[in-house]
Amino acid sequence: MSIKYKIRNQERLYFVSFAVVYWLDIFIRNEYKDILIDNLNYCQKEKGLEIYGWCIMSSHVHLIIGTNGNKTEDILRDFKGFTSKCLRKSITENPTESRKEWLLWMMQRAGSKNSNNKDFQFWQQDNHPIELWDNYMMEQKLDYIHDNPVSSGIVNEPMHYLYSSARDYAGIKGLLDIKLIS
Repeated sequence: MSIKYKIRNQERLYFVSFAVVYWLDIFIRNEYKDILIDNLNYCQKEKGLEIYGWCIMSSHVHLIIGTNGNKTEDILRDFKGFTSKCLRKSITENPTESRKEWLLWMMQRAGSKNSNNKDFQFWQQDNHPIELWDNYMMEQKLDYIHDNPVSSGIVNEPMHYLYSSARDYAGIKGLLDIKLIS
């Protein structure tokens, strides 16, 4: 991985994106998005994760984050590992998941291609962290995150999307406690 995409300074904010293997549309169901919300809340309370912006799309997640506790890369590793197990279990046990066998097969396929010889992989390997070193970059990435549901045709206005910090920035309490970028 390029040095360009590593978390080097724990005191800076980072824009990170991570996607489900093969860009599978897992998060079309709210119960799966809620697993991510619960785990982000846990990371905030127990690991020192600070969230400044976020959005959960159907196949990927965008975050603007910092930390006042554990290292950012450790928080992301633990978050991805734990949510992978929770989401696999939830998909497996969901009686209304019509794509269950196919989704699990695709994730097993991705895991078997991994050099670790894992039998299952939920998330793609990278987080693509980008250090936000000035206000222009922060605003640009925040706008990008909030416009994702609009450009995807999910909503007409960013604040109408429940699974995003755009609501907080519009003065509506969102699903996560965030720190506003001023």
